Amino acid sequence: MSKVILKAQHIVKNYREGKIQTPVLQDANLEISAGVMNAIIGRSGSGKSTLLHILGTLDTPDSGQLFFEEQDLLKLNDKAKSAFRAKNLGFVYQFHHLLQDFTAVENVMMPLLIAGYSKKDAQQRALEYLSKVGLSHQLNALPAEMSGGERQRAAIARALCAHPKLILADEPTGNLDAQNASSVFALFKELSRKDGAAVIMVTHDQSLAEQCDEIFTIKEGRVIHA
Repeated sequence: MSKVILKAQHIVKNYREGKIQTPVLQDANLEISAGVMNAIIGRSGSGKSTLLHILGTLDTPDSGQLFFEEQDLLKLNDKAKSAFRAKNLGFVYQFHHLLQDFTAVENVMMPLLIAGYSKKDAQQRALEYLSKVGLSHQLNALPAEMSGGERQRAAIARALCAHPKLILADEPTGNLDAQNASSVFALFKELSRKDGAAVIMVTHDQSLAEQCDEIFTIKEGRVIHA
């Protein structure tokens, strides 16, 4: 049985605008294990991305607890949260967020350099992961010179190259056609399996969700485990 690495307990999050309060997450609970692919599904506006941002320490709940390998993440200050993310998390979004003025290899090197790798080691690791995602021919290409599928594969290489323990993906295939979406998902699953990372993927695509090991549905602010 895989080790639980992330545990969210009784998460509550409301959005406030003036005197209006909109409940988003109400007593949300989930556990994530190492090496497991997890899908989070639910209707638009149900709180999927909000939950993902809280799990990634990019947003703070109104109440509740969040533990990563027994570490209480909600007690960390902003600097410590940033260091935690750099060391343990990989992020992939629907829109690749590659830096437009940097080549594919430079984009993938960026988180490694931030994490303290030497330029030589960062470049070697970036080349390795771009090869894994089938982009050896596009190492020096700028994002504008790559297709949508290639840009998303570069973003996946960037997220995985530092060997994060947890990968958070927000609609990672939502901006791709069916063929590219399928190949990117397969690649995602293969690389995460090999690296032993846990994956939490928000998706509207039921067929992709069903290929994950675990499915969580957000309904009325709560997380329901399928």
